[in-house]
Amino acid sequence: MSTRKRPPDGMDIRDAHFPGRAPLDAYGDGGFRFANMSHRGSLLCVPSGIYGWNLTDTSEFTAAAFERVFEEQEDIEVLLVGTGKELRPLPAQLKEAFREAGILADPMSTGAAVRTFNVLLSEDRAVAAALLAVD
Repeated sequence: MSTRKRPPDGMDIRDAHFPGRAPLDAYGDGGFRFANMSHRGSLLCVPSGIYGWNLTDTSEFTAAAFERVFEEQEDIEVLLVGTGKELRPLPAQLKEAFREAGILADPMSTGAAVRTFNVLLSEDRAVAAALLAVD
């Protein structure tokens, strides 16, 4: 279930999608490793699967960027938001949108979010993660 986008430079890029849930084995160098695969770029890990997420900075955090999270809100209690190398707060409007959806959104560095995601996933918790890639 991947779609194709044609960026300005003409390279063909597919949106990553891994159906189901999987722990994240590694992060850094601009991407992630999980389920014997690697992905370059940011990730969105929700109950339906792991998706490529076309964001690179917290300034891009809008409700539209988290659309898939809101679509699956009934199956998500906690959303870990990896904000890069350092903790960055979520915009107030976005925090309020998560609160209204019944989701506890917890921003933290991407490394901390990956580690916490793996622990909560191993406990079979209703967790999702939105992770900005780090170098």
